[in-house]
Parts: sequence; structure tokens; C-alpha cells
Amino acid sequence: NSVLWAASCGQCPVGSVLWAASCGQRPVTTDKGLEADQHCTEQQQMSYLWLYIYKVDKQVDFEFLDLASLESVRQFVRRFEDRRLPLHTLINNAAVMLVPEGKTEDGFELHLAVNYLGLFLLTHLLLGVLVRSGTDEACSRIVSICSAAHYTADTDLQDLRSMRHYSPYAAYSQSKLAQVLFTYQLQQELQSGGFAVTANAVDPGLVDTDLYRNLSTPAWLAQRTIAHLLFRTPSQAADTAVFAAASPELEGIGGGYLYEGRRVQSSAASYDAELQARLWRTSCGMLGLPESLLA
Repeated sequence: NSVLWAASCGQCPVGSVLWAASCGQRPVTTDKGLEADQHCTEQQQMSYLWLYIYKVDKQVDFEFLDLASLESVRQFVRRFEDRRLPLHTLINNAAVMLVPEGKTEDGFELHLAVNYLGLFLLTHLLLGVLVRSGTDEACSRIVSICSAAHYTADTDLQDLRSMRHYSPYAAYSQSKLAQVLFTYQLQQELQSGGFAVTANAVDPGLVDTDLYRNLSTPAWLAQRTIAHLLFRTPSQAADTAVFAAASPELEGIGGGYLYEGRRVQSSAASYDAELQARLWRTSCGMLGLPESLLA
């Protein structure tokens, strides 16, 4: 199988091992990948994609992608398509959290750009190969790694470009709500089109990663103390993502919100069909994409 795992610095080596184990394979990590994990820059820590491709020789490839740049996403997809590989699983795991106020080169707020718009564009541009790779017996899968922060998000998504009264937590939680809304609407579009692709959202819970590095010093110190007691390790958190990506129990099943390997309820707002459709239209307009899949 061919897998793309989009994740922030430090997440993917664990994920690759778990994924390989679930498939009965032993991954081979390239030197480039090891160096990238150990020496990634601040910008790379914020937003890049590790490319996992399990080939016949069990080689694992790594490639950087700046999800804060729409052009970088488009260039990556062109490079991937040039390799003429199938794509059976796309795991949208990359994220930033509580970053200072700022805009990308495309004029979008950073949380919105990395956590939502970059992944929306990546998913949309890869749908063709995902559809071609799926079958009725073995659907391709799209897994969106979400957050419980979406439960507290402001549901006013009318003006996604606005940065009035900026709050890092509000921006993060709203980007995560957008991600859940997108996943549900995507599943509806895929199902309506009769495509052999499913989309599910996954909540990994509280995880001890570098996402908390933008906390104030006192808050960061408190988080470090609590994390050792209550937070999951990246390895433990990856279990749910791997379950959504590989479990036979989810074959052909999409539109779910998974926590600890079981389907749970997401926020009430996330099930608002009108909000889902409106966000889909708005996002396609912002990114210059057709509203219909594979148009």
C-alpha cells in the first residue's frame, strides 16, 4: 500500500513504525528522514509533510512540504503525480497551535492555513489518485487528525480572512472545527459520487508533543509536569490514527469522529449540514477550486 502521512516534526517516525507494524512490514528509514527529524527548522516544525510510501522493497521516503504555502502544496502534488504511484491512505496530521498572530504568503492566518486550508487543498488535489486506487473491496481512506478544541470553537465562519480581536486559542479551535466540518462534507461528496474512498475524523486526545511550545513559560512548565502524568505519548496517540487507516472494521465506513478507537459524537455545530456546505463553498472559492469533486 501507498500512504501519505502529513505531520509536524517528531510525529511521523512513530507513526511509520506503527503503520508498518499494522501491515506486517518493517520500514526502512532513509538518512534524509532521520536528519530531518533531528534538525528541522522552526518553519519546518510549524508545517511540513513527511511522505511515507511503502513500496515493494519496503522503502520509506521522506519529503518536506510547507502547508502554509499553497504553491508548495501544488508543487508537491505535481511531484507525487509524476511518480505515478497509487495512494491508498492519506493521513492529515500536520498542525500548529497557539502561534503568534501572523499571515502566510497567501494572506491567510497561520492556524487556518496550516491546519485547514493547506490540508483541504492537498486532499482535493490528491482525490483523483485516491479514487483510482480504491476498490469496492478496499476503499482508499482519508483520515483527518482533529482536536477536542473544536467543541469550544466560534461557529461564525463567515469571514475566514478576518483577524480582528486575534486570539491564538480561538484561531486554533476554529481551524479544528473547520477540519471536522470539511471531513463530514467530504464524506457526503464522496458517497454521493459513488467513489471508493472514505473520510473520517480522529481525536487523539491530549498528546505530549511540541505543539505546546508556544505556551507562556509558566504555562509550559505546568504542561510539562502534567503531561508526564496525564498526556499520551505520540506512540499511544498514533494508535487511533492507525486504527482509522487500517482496521477492517472501518472498511467502507466514513463520516465518523473516532476517539480511542470508537465512534463518538463531535460538537453539535459540526453536524450542521448548512454550515458544512457553506464552508465547503467558501473554501473552494478561496483556493480557486471547483466545488464538484474531480471537476
